[in-house]
Formats: sequence, C-alpha cells, structure tokens
Amino acid sequence: QKVFLKMSYWVVGGLYKDTTFKELQDDERLAKYGPFNSYVEAKNEWNRLSWQNVDSCNTRYIILPHK
Repeated sequence: QKVFLKMSYWVVGGLYKDTTFKELQDDERLAKYGPFNSYVEAKNEWNRLSWQNVDSCNTRYIILPHK
C-alpha cells in the first residue's frame, strides 16, 4: 500500500540588512504566507510579493516545501 504525503508550501521572507540575506533588518520579522496546497499557488504568491517589492534589492522571498 502506498502512502502519499500531502505536501504544502510556504512563502517566507522580508526585508534583510543586506544582499547576503542572512539577517533581517532590525525590528523586522520573517513574513510567512501560506500554507498553499500546490507549488503553483505558492509561486503565484511569491510572484505577487516579489513584484510588489521589485525596487527593494534587500527584500527577498523564497518558497519552502513542508510535509
């Protein structure tokens, strides 16, 4: 019997101190969006957030899978 794990996806990120993207700016909390039921849904949200912040080189969002 096969067991299928339902995978969900989160979009996380925010405004970082610099373009190494290792530390968020002071007083900034990691933003989390989701969970999304498919990668496509998460990608759509990532795209929306990325275009919303296109002029901020220190803002970054990534898609993380979650079981």
